[in-house]
Amino acid sequence: MQSIVVYCGSNPGKKAIYAESAYALGAELAKRNIKLIYGGGNMGLMGRVADGAMENDGFVTGIIPNFLAKLEVAHKTLSELHFVDTMHERKAKMVSISGGVIALPGGYGTFDELFEILTWAQLRIFEGPVGLLNVNGFYDLLLLQLDKMVEEGFLRSDNRDLLIVADNASELLDKMEKASQLNPENKPLDRSLYIDNN
Repeated sequence: MQSIVVYCGSNPGKKAIYAESAYALGAELAKRNIKLIYGGGNMGLMGRVADGAMENDGFVTGIIPNFLAKLEVAHKTLSELHFVDTMHERKAKMVSISGGVIALPGGYGTFDELFEILTWAQLRIFEGPVGLLNVNGFYDLLLLQLDKMVEEGFLRSDNRDLLIVADNASELLDKMEKASQLNPENKPLDRSLYIDNN
């Protein structure tokens, strides 16, 4: 994997471990020479994951809608920053230039992005690995819910297995690299399937 999208909260959370883990993920991506692609913000976990990569000589691409940039929440020291018109365009552009996705703790936006990319993976629109960094057991209840969905017949077990989980960045990236190698036809995302370019 040459690049990974990171979804995460624009808030830092109430415990220091969340911001520390976001920074550690950014630093680990830089160490492995994997480009970080994210939503371009400077606040919360978004800012920390970017700082972790930038302060360890990594390459960071931010993609932010114009309306958020006008609120002055864009990170000022990224390798590159792209401006788009809508949230949908932001999500599409981020994933179209990535080889994998990781979700850190976050709120509604993070959950929206995570489940959208899992749906795309299920439909084989996106073929890269999808990882969940389960910091401080943040996602334990969500993982139980996914198991319940399988148990009740709403989610196939092979699609449940699309989500790769670990509680630290190094282990998660190792698992994702292995999954990526098992799928050598990890094709770029076909943006025409979900965005109108006309």
